[in-house]
Amino acid sequence: MDMLSPAARSCVETCLTCYATCLAMASNHCLKVGGPHVEQNHFRLMLACAEVCRTHAHLMLLGSPHAKHLAPECAEIATKCADSCEAVGDMDDCVKACRACAASCAAMG
Repeated sequence: MDMLSPAARSCVETCLTCYATCLAMASNHCLKVGGPHVEQNHFRLMLACAEVCRTHAHLMLLGSPHAKHLAPECAEIATKCADSCEAVGDMDDCVKACRACAASCAAMG
């Protein structure tokens, strides 16, 4: 990651943290708790957030020029995921990771 700018390196890290947090929370928290945690729109949003964060980090690490196009979308999905997790409740780690990722990706876009 030495070839990345400090901002890009930070964005990769926040994206990967968001990816891991969303995927782990969906798999290990939401599925256990049930109810609104597994409501289709919320659960799909969590999985979409995890995937777009992973993909955005991947493209940045590759040095792909397409990463800049994905940054605004990643920021938007992470923001929506944070809002959804906040509304569902008992998902503070996910809210925090998503908000950090959204801010980092917005700065890259």
